[in-house]
Amino acid sequence: MKTNEILQWCGTACFMAMYVLMSFFPELHPWNIVAGLAGGSFYMAWSFRVRNKPQIITNGVGIFVCVCGLIKAFG
Repeated sequence: MKTNEILQWCGTACFMAMYVLMSFFPELHPWNIVAGLAGGSFYMAWSFRVRNKPQIITNGVGIFVCVCGLIKAFG
């Protein structure tokens, strides 16, 4: 498997974990944010590798929102 595929599958797994945590385990908050941050980071790395500017912006905003959510969660 190539690096770009690995990054995308890791990002997908993290996002799926985030959705499961948000939907079925709200008591595990803020781990859903951590999973989202990891997924966004994997996809950000992939976006830079393939020079996909819309995804760079989308992932950059997602990472920023997750970081703000973690700051709010941990004070």
